[in-house]
Amino acid sequence: MPSRPYDEDLLRRSFAVAQRSREAGDHPFGAVLADSNGMVLMEQGNGFSAEGHDRTAHAEKLLATRAGKTYALHVLAGATLYTSAEPCAMCAGAIYWAGIGRVVFGQTERGLKAMTGDNPENPTLDLPCEVVFAAGQRPTEVVGPLLEAEATGLQADFWNSRD
Repeated sequence: MPSRPYDEDLLRRSFAVAQRSREAGDHPFGAVLADSNGMVLMEQGNGFSAEGHDRTAHAEKLLATRAGKTYALHVLAGATLYTSAEPCAMCAGAIYWAGIGRVVFGQTERGLKAMTGDNPENPTLDLPCEVVFAAGQRPTEVVGPLLEAEATGLQADFWNSRD
């Protein structure tokens, strides 16, 4: 359940970023960073193709890296990263290290794994991001899955066409 009145709108904005990524020929993932008042600070689509088939160029990791270089830790502690799919362990680590204090996601990592199967472009881990964040020394609030059916629709038929 969203805890802020703009959570669903900003999550849907991450879905739009994911859709644009898919339409551009990349993996259908998107992320949006907003400050503590819900003002959008940056957006990021998946970078697999754009970064030369870099399997680590996930939208959340790329956004967390950019955010960590751009904003002070106190700003990021109050910020929320909205993402079409639950951050994988790598992305959760990047979000944690960047200092982003809150994550709202659509599709679960487990649900994504069921859709991607053993696709070599996305060997999805079945590891909830909350497990990664819980191992840290500072809190990271997690809201999700939220609007999961919409989020899952972004992946529809995509991975079957990548075989």
